[in-house]
Amino acid sequence: MQREPIFIIAEAGVNHNGDMELARRLIDLAAEAGADAVKFQTFRAEEIVTGSAQKAEYQKETSGAEESQFEMLKKLELDVDAHALLMDHCRTRGIAFLSTPFDGDSLDMLIEMGVPVVKIPSGEITNLPYMRKIGSKGLPVILSTGMATLDEVRDAVAVLTSSGTPAARITVLHCNTQYPTPMADANLRAMATLAETLPECRVGYSDHTSGITCAVAAAAMGATVIEKHFTLDKTLPGPDHAASMDPIELADMVRSVREVELALGDGVKQPSGSERSNIDIARRFLVAAAPIKTGEPFSEANVAARRTGCGGISPMRWDEVMGLPAKKDFQPGEGIEL
Repeated sequence: MQREPIFIIAEAGVNHNGDMELARRLIDLAAEAGADAVKFQTFRAEEIVTGSAQKAEYQKETSGAEESQFEMLKKLELDVDAHALLMDHCRTRGIAFLSTPFDGDSLDMLIEMGVPVVKIPSGEITNLPYMRKIGSKGLPVILSTGMATLDEVRDAVAVLTSSGTPAARITVLHCNTQYPTPMADANLRAMATLAETLPECRVGYSDHTSGITCAVAAAAMGATVIEKHFTLDKTLPGPDHAASMDPIELADMVRSVREVELALGDGVKQPSGSERSNIDIARRFLVAAAPIKTGEPFSEANVAARRTGCGGISPMRWDEVMGLPAKKDFQPGEGIEL
């Protein structure tokens, strides 16, 4: 059965560094690469962290240890006007605008602005009131599951469904939140576990490994959504640039995922259109191995299987043919006819 196209999300996240021109350029790059959507992050730092909250180790390495998580996030906020400008630019470039809301007010703002899908980040999967509010909106939901156990994923989906979002509108993304994720920790087979455990939900992959290998492999394993961070330049200051794809990698990933998607086909085992003409050339057919007179029985002595280049009777009918009388004369190499 033919699947729906894989939905590819180019995750700009906070790689705009608070610079609207850089944010617009990221939209351009995502559109040029062929992604289906570009995704940002919507939050108010006050609603996420306390003033004393520490950064993750990878954030300390990429944006300095002296700055608090609050200070880092405050510089990366996007206000309503910025969202409106970015959404308008996405419409101009023909790519969907998505953003992850990290708090209730941000969720309300995005829905009011017409965002068609709600993305839940891995860190909020245990935030019950937040999850309930999202579930009550009834919009399609994409749920990242980094750091979560299978039971926690089940619980999160149960909260969403009990709050009003049907399971069929939920896409669960396998994810690892280490930036970059070591290949040994990617655990792509967890996608299959999620699909088996939550058969009514769709399953995808949010990739934080280096390069495009895991994203392409996830496509081959049945991901319906693939999300991956990208940046204009990996050397830019900021928490996520170093672990993001550059523009060339983004284009390579989209192209490779589309090629894998095309190669997956419909699952029906039959000759493809491109190889049908090879059947008559590559397969053997029954021919006369010696002169055969009319009425003479076909036998192992006068019949053989050879490539004829023009089709004929399949050797799979050998037992059926043996012993039948020839209805005409055959010369050696001539295709047998019944």
